[in-house]
Amino acid sequence: MSPLLLFLLTAVAIGAVGLAFVPGVAGSGRAGKRMKALKQSDGRAASGRRQSRADADGRKSKDRRRKSLQEVLDEQNEANKQRKKKTLKKRLIQAGMKGNVAAFYRNSVIIGVCVFLFTWVTGVPVYFALVFGVCAFYVLPRWYVANRTKAFRSKFLDEFPNAIEAIVRGVKAGMPINDSMKVVAAEAKEPVKTEFIRVVEQQSVGKNMGEAILIMFERLPIAEVNFFVVVITVQQQSGGNLSEALGNLSKVLRNRKKMKAKIKAMSSEAKASAGIIGALPFVVGTLVSLVSPTYLLPLFQTPIGNIWLGVAGFMMAMGVFVMYRMVQFEY
Repeated sequence: MSPLLLFLLTAVAIGAVGLAFVPGVAGSGRAGKRMKALKQSDGRAASGRRQSRADADGRKSKDRRRKSLQEVLDEQNEANKQRKKKTLKKRLIQAGMKGNVAAFYRNSVIIGVCVFLFTWVTGVPVYFALVFGVCAFYVLPRWYVANRTKAFRSKFLDEFPNAIEAIVRGVKAGMPINDSMKVVAAEAKEPVKTEFIRVVEQQSVGKNMGEAILIMFERLPIAEVNFFVVVITVQQQSGGNLSEALGNLSKVLRNRKKMKAKIKAMSSEAKASAGIIGALPFVVGTLVSLVSPTYLLPLFQTPIGNIWLGVAGFMMAMGVFVMYRMVQFEY
C-alpha cells in the first residue's frame, strides 16, 4: 500500500471518529444547558408554589382574623342591644353613684315637697304648686343624674388614653397584660383607677380578661370603652400584636378627644346665645317686678292669667328644648 493511500485512509478514519464524537460532545453541552434550564425552571416553579402557598396561608389567616373580628363585633352589638334597657339602678351606677334606688326616691320626694311648699307659700295657687312639685319630683333628680353621668364619663375619658398608653408600655416591656392593668389600677387617676381595680378584682375571682372588662363596659357604655373591649377580646381569641393594637386605639381616643374639644369650641357661641335667649323672660320678669311689683300680679291671681302663664311656660319649655337640641352635636 502506498504511503499516500495510507495517509488518506488514516485521515478518513480520524475524521469519522471526530464526526462520531464531536456531535455527542456538543450534544452533551446542549443537554447540560437544557438540564440546567430545566432545574432552574423547576426551582422557580417550586419557589412560586411556596410563595403561592404562603400567600394563600396569609389570606386564610387574614380571613380567619377578619371572621373572628366580625364574630366579636356581632356578639358585642347583640350584647349592647340587650343592655339598652337601663334600669334606674344601672343609671345611678353609670353616673358613678352607689346605685341606692331607695335613697334616690327618698331624695326625689323631699325635693318635690320642698318645691311644692315654696311655691305655695309664695302665693302660687295650690294646683299650680302641686304641678311644680310633681315636676320637681320627677325631673330635677333625673336631670342631676344625667349631668352627673356626663361629668363622670368626661372625667374618665380625660384619663383613659393615658391608662391605655401605660398598658402599651408595660406590654412592650414584656409584662403580661394582667400585670399592666394592675399597674394602671395602682397608679392611674380617678375614676379610671376605680374601674381598673374592678377589672383586676374580677380576674382575681376566676374570670378571664374578656369577661372582666365587660364589667367596665356595663358601667361605662360608651364608644371608647367598647373599642377597648373589642381589641382585648379579639386579641384573646385570635392573638396578634396587642401593643400595636392598643397603641393605635390610644391615638384614636386622643383624636376623638381633640375633635370633641374642637366641636365644643365651635358651638360655644350658639350655646351662649341659647342660654341668653332662654334666661331673658325670667330676667325681664324679675326686673319688671322690682320696678312695678303689681304689674305681673294678674298672671298669678286671675284664672285667665294663670291660663296664659301656663301657655307661656309650655311655649318656653318647647323653645328651650328646640334650642338645646340645636346645639347638641353627635361625635
